Amino acid sequence: MSTIGIIMNGVTGRMGTNQHLVRSILAIAKQGGVRTADGGMLIPEPILTGRDARKLEQLARAHGNLRWTTDLDVALGDPHNRIFFDSSTTTARAGFVAQAVAAGKAIYCEKPTAISTSEARRLAELCERAGLRNGVVQDKLWLPGLRKLAMLKSQGFFGDILSLRGEFGYWVFTGQVADQPAQRPSWNYRAEDGGGIISDMLCHWRYVIDNLVSPVVAVSCLGAIHVPKRVDEQGRPYRVSAEDSAYATFRCANGVICHFNSSWSVRVRRDDLLSVQVDGSQGSAVAGLRSCWVQHMSATPKPVWNPDIDSPIDFRAGWTEVPATTTYDNAFKVQWELFLRHVVDGTPFPWTLREGIKGVQLAELGMQSWKERRWVDVPAL
Repeated sequence: MSTIGIIMNGVTGRMGTNQHLVRSILAIAKQGGVRTADGGMLIPEPILTGRDARKLEQLARAHGNLRWTTDLDVALGDPHNRIFFDSSTTTARAGFVAQAVAAGKAIYCEKPTAISTSEARRLAELCERAGLRNGVVQDKLWLPGLRKLAMLKSQGFFGDILSLRGEFGYWVFTGQVADQPAQRPSWNYRAEDGGGIISDMLCHWRYVIDNLVSPVVAVSCLGAIHVPKRVDEQGRPYRVSAEDSAYATFRCANGVICHFNSSWSVRVRRDDLLSVQVDGSQGSAVAGLRSCWVQHMSATPKPVWNPDIDSPIDFRAGWTEVPATTTYDNAFKVQWELFLRHVVDGTPFPWTLREGIKGVQLAELGMQSWKERRWVDVPAL
């Protein structure tokens, strides 16, 4: 049995605390670690870093008196801490990553890796020149629903894939009503702080489409600020400067068309917060975060347009749920385990910072498309 120190920077926020600290690193430690190539068990030991001592101390105490410090240099100077993970704001990430690279740490960070394609490329090259193992979070690849879609594709279920369409989002409260506090941080809605749903979600859709369908080669995107006024964490009203919704169409290298609606200003009437439908010449599938439903060509009904009567077809009845034939662990935890083995054993880990450039690039080109009101090509990196 061996241990490895992990600097967890900026994890006092919702995502950092829940998905990375509690459901990934602490869950891995609780299960006894991850098995390494030599047959031993590797146990992660986090140290929390950030600027707010009160938040860090509260979080550390709540989870068994974890190590914590507001002095990042001290954490970076400890040779036991071999990995630096960043879940801070996008605008601050480049500086933290560069500091950790200079200290010789393996780098793992949330997406988007930077606020611009050039900056994302610079960070990837910093790691590569230093010979450091590195990775970017691409958690949705390990969602049970999307893993089932990937399985169906590998089995040839769809025939020729024709299109993919995704619906993502939910209603984020504005904070103007005391009993309906906002469930996302206010910086998400300020462009000057790196907010906006385009930079947040198009990074996800890039790797989802690239892996499920084919590389994205063009984008047409329209953003919108549907809710112009919100209230921040201190109860102060502010005007929204970053888009809360995005309507984006993507063309893939193989000709398949994909479309994603992403919104924090939409109420949900579907099976899940994320719904992805893949239509093919031989069958279709609809996946949520965990479940997946299929309809083969042989089970496809024959609708006839008639708005004067109630539909005689129960369209949901013609779909069959894909059974779970394996155990699906937390998506963030699965990727963390892969990265830990990559750092210690050198096992393959293709989700590098260089791969993360693609998501930043697509978000940047999506913003350009919106601004110029046109299709924009996505050049190969």
